[in-house]
Amino acid sequence: MTRLKNKVAVITGGNSGIGLATAREFLAQGAKVVITGRNKTAVDEAVRELGGGVVGVLADTANLQHTDDLVAKVKDLYGRVDVLFINAGVGSFFPVETATEQQFDHIMNINYKGAYFTLSKFIPVLTEGASVILLSSINATTGMANSSVYGGSKAALNSLAKVASTELAPRKIRVNSVSPGPIETPIVSKLGLDTATLEGFMGAMRNSVPLKRIGASGEVAKLVAFLASDEAAFITGTDYVIDGGIGVNTVMA
Repeated sequence: MTRLKNKVAVITGGNSGIGLATAREFLAQGAKVVITGRNKTAVDEAVRELGGGVVGVLADTANLQHTDDLVAKVKDLYGRVDVLFINAGVGSFFPVETATEQQFDHIMNINYKGAYFTLSKFIPVLTEGASVILLSSINATTGMANSSVYGGSKAALNSLAKVASTELAPRKIRVNSVSPGPIETPIVSKLGLDTATLEGFMGAMRNSVPLKRIGASGEVAKLVAFLASDEAAFITGTDYVIDGGIGVNTVMA
């Protein structure tokens, strides 16, 4: 399938997890892909794994100078962007009562401020009819304990997608968000849990999903690729949930 043939796509945080899976999917569908990441080794490894058609750029989405440099590099390379997948993000979880300013700023600087200005600074190089996808989360709406800052950062992205979809509609630029539920990604291993606790957590999560499994990054990537394509030309300002039905809140199984 080549529904993204010759489209120029930028994926922030494209060196692992959903970003890497999406880069792989975009390439399979014919796109030219630029990925970013904060760790040079990880970015270089991802570029080697993905093969031809990929450019890796070392960039921290929380650093606005890095974003300026990224936009300039992409403009020099291709002169335009057809697909922008704002995927870079971090996750950590703690109660409202014990949250620190440092924890708050770390999450918001990457998940919201970084995402906000990535979109803002790329707007001048987006083509007419371009597609922008923001990676949100079901935590934006579920009220899960200990997710106040993380969930808040993702709720802000959902709002940004709606506002930007209105502002950019005159140029036929579509802006949507994707909200995954339980997905097997490296962010899970960074929760700081020991092996037994992590296995218990994942088991409980799996059992709470009506489909009784954890999702794969590649499944999210296919949804993102659809929204990036011309097949989704009449879809904008919408949040797409991909969670195996966990949001259904089944009363009786």
